[in-house]
Amino acid sequence: MNKRQLIIGNKNYSSWSLRPWLFMKYYKLPFEEVRIPLYCVGSTEKIARYSPSGLVPALVDGDITVWDTLAICEYLSETYLDGKAWPQDRQARAHARAVSAEMHSGFANVRKHLSMNVRARFQWQYINSDVEREIARILTLWETCRTQFASAGPWLFGEFSIADAMYVPVCLRFDRYNVPLNALAQAYVEHVLALDAMREWCEAALLEKEVIGWAENAQLLRVDKI
Repeated sequence: MNKRQLIIGNKNYSSWSLRPWLFMKYYKLPFEEVRIPLYCVGSTEKIARYSPSGLVPALVDGDITVWDTLAICEYLSETYLDGKAWPQDRQARAHARAVSAEMHSGFANVRKHLSMNVRARFQWQYINSDVEREIARILTLWETCRTQFASAGPWLFGEFSIADAMYVPVCLRFDRYNVPLNALAQAYVEHVLALDAMREWCEAALLEKEVIGWAENAQLLRVDKI
């Protein structure tokens, strides 16, 4: 049997690595984790051994390499899950793909100002209108999905899907930065963070020693460490 490897960055900082890692844990797809701390001496060369783009995450599955988060999840769903990581209903599946693609390509201001930092908590305050607008858009997406599919289960489209994997780091960001949430969004965030795999990731992040300076220098007031 070919070895399946997932190459990731720091668990404290790498939101893109978290998505396929949690996806594979949720669906119990065995893999060897290869963690390469980012922005360290030799990091670029080590990542390049696995990832043609020079970025993490990357999946090496035998003689196949996939080096994009969304592409990794789609590949795994198609190859090992009979496509069940997308909703089976055609309309819901189209919606889930659009929601996932919007996360994949958008929300640049949330990424910039609420950089992922598992080890810290921040006091929320107004940053700028672009951040507020993007947060509002995410909450609207969640509300639309959860309102429509609540009867089918606790995830965005009832059952866990690639869409949920794409928004897992957002849940962490909203929690760590104490972003004000409505009841529906708060319940979804708490559901995501209660996952055993999510707890495993966060516990490992707390043990990491590497520090990436720009990810620690948030505009918001840091109130404590986890």
